Amino acid sequence: MLQRVAIGWVGAGMLGVTLAGAVQADNHGGAKDIVDTAVAAGQFETLAAALDAAGLVETLKGDGPFTVFAPTDEAFAALPEGTVESLLEPENREQLQAVLTYHVVAGKVMAEDAMGLDSATTVQGQDITVTTMDGSVMVNDASVIQADIEASNGVIHVIDSVLLPE
Repeated sequence: MLQRVAIGWVGAGMLGVTLAGAVQADNHGGAKDIVDTAVAAGQFETLAAALDAAGLVETLKGDGPFTVFAPTDEAFAALPEGTVESLLEPENREQLQAVLTYHVVAGKVMAEDAMGLDSATTVQGQDITVTTMDGSVMVNDASVIQADIEASNGVIHVIDSVLLPE
């Protein structure tokens, strides 16, 4: 069984930081969807590969709205050796889907709204714990290191570790 692994705490004060407008705009002048926004950011290659392997790309390109707590490539790299490779194997697709949908909440939850929550139910079905301390938001043991990256179908909050369901 997988265990939740945190890669350390990042200082407070990162809430409200957003990607440059160029990342959020597409060729038609509108905002990109969650998947395209994440890919354009350049720090979610592992997440993008996992979404593809799990067959969830089209879902997160859908109407939404979705709130995605997106682990960075560094967060995935901090998992025990072999974990990511194992999850990406076709025979582990259901487990990968469970891990990824545990990072998604239905609806658009901006950082200001999240700061007023104690928990949220994920698309996977289990609740995540939301805590706020000194202006920083944590989701389970992960720190939100970049918040409120808006997309056409929701919002992305960047987190510093991978959330693993019980």
